[in-house]
Amino acid sequence: MMNSIDQIVSETIEVAKKAGRFIRKESEGFDSSKIETKGLHDLVSYVDRNAEKIIIEGLQEILPESGFLTEEGMIESERKEYTWIVDPLDGTTNFLHGLPIYAVSIALMHNDELLLGVVFEPNRDEVFSAIKGKGAFCNGERISVSDKSDLGESLIATGFPFTYFEHLDSYLKILESLMRSTHGIRRMGTAAVDLVYVACGRMDAFFEYNLKPWDVAAGALIVSEAGGQVSDFHAGGDYVFGKEIVAGGNVTKQLLASISKYWK
Repeated sequence: MMNSIDQIVSETIEVAKKAGRFIRKESEGFDSSKIETKGLHDLVSYVDRNAEKIIIEGLQEILPESGFLTEEGMIESERKEYTWIVDPLDGTTNFLHGLPIYAVSIALMHNDELLLGVVFEPNRDEVFSAIKGKGAFCNGERISVSDKSDLGESLIATGFPFTYFEHLDSYLKILESLMRSTHGIRRMGTAAVDLVYVACGRMDAFFEYNLKPWDVAAGALIVSEAGGQVSDFHAGGDYVFGKEIVAGGNVTKQLLASISKYWK
């Protein structure tokens, strides 16, 4: 890797901002007729595609020999020593409906280890970033997870299944349990935003299943570097590619215990 990691994260932030500002501008006059359907309730717009193009071109300049895992698949997926994991518009459905909660998510993985993560939320103009071992930041200010230690006082973020319903009954039981035992549950519609809000203490924890690497890679590292705990539903480490994630501060262990009662 020719450039220093600090220089790479700085350049990655600029790429994320460029894509995010394109998305924000497009939201002002978005043409809903320019929508494709990838699958049941899984939508993509020309905005996603163009944002991904902006990101790929920018990241290829930063690390020309890197591989890519991207949601929209505009470049062939290929893992290399250094691999970018990219979601150009996490929260597409929110965007399509004019709900201003979405983000650009970019992570860099070195072999099997997350090295850096950047999440840009253009509507609040907030850049969340982290480098492994160097802490987590929002617009350059250090952030940390919530210090709440009681699940009963916590606000929990989650996502609702929209294409995969095999575990719906178990999931609904978990929701019922948490509705009764926490301050509340929020569904933002974008895992990247959920995770960075956990990282800065706006949410106390987050859990969701049937997620893809580009949904969680950047946000997971940011939570970890903000002092949080990140795992799969069984307290294991396969949360980037394992399709399920739990992330939070001191209440994470209690949340995992609540999930394990119903999730087998």
